[in-house]
Amino acid sequence: MDISLLSILVPFLVAIIAVEVINPSVRKIAVTRNIVDNPNARKLQRTPVPLMGGVSVFFGILIGLCISRIFFDCSILYPILVAMTIMLYIGTADDVLGLSPYIRFAMEILVVVGMMTIQDYAINDFHGLWGIHKIPDWAAFFFTIFAVVGIINAINLIDGVDGLSTGFCLLTSLLFCFLFYRAGDFAWAALSAVGAGSVLPFFCHNVFGKKSKMFIGDGGTLVMGVLISSYVIRTLQTHSTVEVYFNQDKISLVAFSLATLAIPIFDTVRVMGARIVRGHSPFKADKTHLHHLLINMGFSHVGATLMELIFNGFVVLCWWLSFALGASIDVQCYVVIVTSFMITWAFYRIMASHVRRETRFIRQVRRFTYMTHIERKGIWAVLQKVVDKFYE
Repeated sequence: MDISLLSILVPFLVAIIAVEVINPSVRKIAVTRNIVDNPNARKLQRTPVPLMGGVSVFFGILIGLCISRIFFDCSILYPILVAMTIMLYIGTADDVLGLSPYIRFAMEILVVVGMMTIQDYAINDFHGLWGIHKIPDWAAFFFTIFAVVGIINAINLIDGVDGLSTGFCLLTSLLFCFLFYRAGDFAWAALSAVGAGSVLPFFCHNVFGKKSKMFIGDGGTLVMGVLISSYVIRTLQTHSTVEVYFNQDKISLVAFSLATLAIPIFDTVRVMGARIVRGHSPFKADKTHLHHLLINMGFSHVGATLMELIFNGFVVLCWWLSFALGASIDVQCYVVIVTSFMITWAFYRIMASHVRRETRFIRQVRRFTYMTHIERKGIWAVLQKVVDKFYE
């Protein structure tokens, strides 16, 4: 096997194993200390679910990166690890104590500023989009804060149904892993592989498990938000390895980055915009996300998760087709924006109207959506038994 591929697969597998070994003990602590997400009028689960999964995710990433040092120098990634450590503390404190969203928002900004100061991480190059390449340092400073804080909160706000946030983090990490690997940026390919390996067990436990179910909580979503933001920063830095490799391919790296995070970003913009229009705080919790609509349409939690992942995969596919057909860098970005808008705005408004009026059309749709409510028998019972094995 190619050593470069081995350097990606080994940390990926180590991260999976580390999370699987650590997670039962972390879950036991969460249950014992009553650190759980209790059901209420806004939340969709029916029973309390342990919340400290972010701790397991963080240690999976940490151990995976330690193994990566066998293959190459990972010192460039240390500021990211420091930022994730701070975010784990903030998110876990929020899970346990319930911090003000404004305090958390301010801490997120400070962490981003720290990343830019220590290692000069910044989104400072549009790589030809609208004829823009490197942007001034002052503009990059404010744009990076806006983009990274936006991504962190987008990942946090989609954590509403079983497997949704971990599914998106898994999909995004794998896509960026492929991008970095193709560009020969192996340290960052390993980081994204480790990120994917750390959330994969949670996706399986939350989708298939019962006794092993545990949410990654704000601690986990903030950690993964920082990690995914770092992928975007690395991709959109001037003279990045990715830019150098794909420079002649007329590929829009901005469009690719936006496509991988299309549904979380555009859904969050729609939800926060609607809250502001109604005169509410953008951080005021409600049930207007796309996953809430899918549940109201009759989808199970698993069905809603898979539908949103399919939607996001469709956006990525549309971007790739526009690139493969020779579309310009600008057009590739427009394709991503339009398809994302059609799903998170147009589709939402149309289907929400049908749900609200309980039309004949929505009753027909529910004949399909109810099929996603699968009984735990046959292969599903086997899968549940496998993922719950060490949680008896």
